Amino acid sequence: MMTDKLSPPSMGLLLGESRAMLAYGRYLAKGLGHRRLPAGNGQPVLVLPGFGASDVSTRPLRRSLARLGYSSYGWAQGTNTGMNRQRRELLVSQLQAIHARHEQPVALVGWSLGGVFARELARVFPQRVSHVFTLGSPINGDPEANNVSALFRLFNPQHQNPDREAFYDRIAPPPVPCTAIYTRADGIVNWQCCLENEGPLTENVEVTGTHVGLPWNPQVLAAIAERLARGE
Repeated sequence: MMTDKLSPPSMGLLLGESRAMLAYGRYLAKGLGHRRLPAGNGQPVLVLPGFGASDVSTRPLRRSLARLGYSSYGWAQGTNTGMNRQRRELLVSQLQAIHARHEQPVALVGWSLGGVFARELARVFPQRVSHVFTLGSPINGDPEANNVSALFRLFNPQHQNPDREAFYDRIAPPPVPCTAIYTRADGIVNWQCCLENEGPLTENVEVTGTHVGLPWNPQVLAAIAERLARGE
C-alpha cells in the first residue's frame, strides 16, 4: 500500500481532459482499430461506467468488444451517482444472470468508479468473474487524491467524510486476475491511485490519453482484447 501523501491531479492536467473530445472525434472517424486485434468467442463482458456517466459513455468500448466477438453488456442502471443498496442488488443480479446465460465466468470492465464496483463484485463472487479490468479507477493510495470528491459527496450526503479504513481494506485485489489500465495524464484521479499492488494476479498497463477518454481509447481496447484472448 502506498504511504506517501498524494494530491489531486494539477489544474493543467484537469484542463487537459478537454482532449478527450478530440479523441472521441477520432473514434467516430476511425473506430478503435478492432480489426487488428484477436477475436473473441462469445465470452461475456460486463462494462460499468464511471461516476456521473452512463452506458452512453462506454458504448464505444462495448461496441468494439462486440465486433471482436465478445458478448458485451452495459450496466443498464442509468447515471452512476455512487453505490446504494438497490444498485448493489441489481449489479449482483445482473452478474448472476449473465453468468447463468453463458455458463462461464464474466469479465468485468470498470471505468473510474465503475472499476471500484467491479473489484468488489469480484471479491464477493470470484467464481463468477474471469478477469477485472479497471480504467483509471481510484483503487489505491489516497481516497481524496482526485478532482471529484466534492461532487461525489454532493450526490452521496451520507458519505461526507471518506471512510479511509474501508478504502484501505479495498486496496487488496480480489482473488481473480486484475489489470489496472491507467494514464499519467489523468486529470481526474492521481494516476498512482489507479495502480494495483504487485502480485501474482495483478498487472498495471500504462496508456496515453485522458481519463475521460479511456472508454474510447484504442490502447485500452487492445489491452483488454489481448488479455481476454490469452485467457488471462
